[in-house]
Amino acid sequence: MDTTHRTDQQRSADQRRRELLEAADRVVLRDGPQASMNAIAAEAGITKPILYRHFGDKGGLYRALAKRHTDALLSALRAALDAPADRRERVEATLDTYLAAIEARPQVYRFLMHPSEDTGTGQQSEQGFDIGRHSAPVLRRMGEELAQVIAERVDLGPGSEALARVWGHGIVGMMHAAGDWWLGERPCSREELVRGLADLLWGRLEQVDDRAGGPGF
Repeated sequence: MDTTHRTDQQRSADQRRRELLEAADRVVLRDGPQASMNAIAAEAGITKPILYRHFGDKGGLYRALAKRHTDALLSALRAALDAPADRRERVEATLDTYLAAIEARPQVYRFLMHPSEDTGTGQQSEQGFDIGRHSAPVLRRMGEELAQVIAERVDLGPGSEALARVWGHGIVGMMHAAGDWWLGERPCSREELVRGLADLLWGRLEQVDDRAGGPGF
């Protein structure tokens, strides 16, 4: 009975946490980097101390939201990599999947990757999230995930594990920097940006063989 009761409590807590994250998402979609704990608590119909009880602090809520969106993005990127197409088409599809995601929800992207406005004194507003502390781990996680995919799929020869990490973090850094610039300035179409980035990557990617016994790339 005690085990069943604890399981029911955990299930209820997990459901409540999902509901709070959904409320936070709605506020982020509306307010972007200026989303505040006060606004999120109001959206969820609770007090701010209850929100803190579930996530600890602003950083805890930010990390939970970052994991939620990073999980979804990585799932979409894996689907693009697994699509039945030739290698060049999959490279372009993967780049396009990332850019389409940040284009579709720019406020979420800015919340995850851009610090909120300061107060003019160089200090962040009381309600703001200390985003700069937490965005780097999101990019590192994506880099490590892509490195693992590369290591599993292509034969990079001697030192392949280290080189796969170089490629993984390098590609993520390129996508992030180019996507951030493109989202802010829109100097070209998404299709043009995808082709340009794919051209930049393609020289080396075209030459490597698939790893024997791997799923291919």
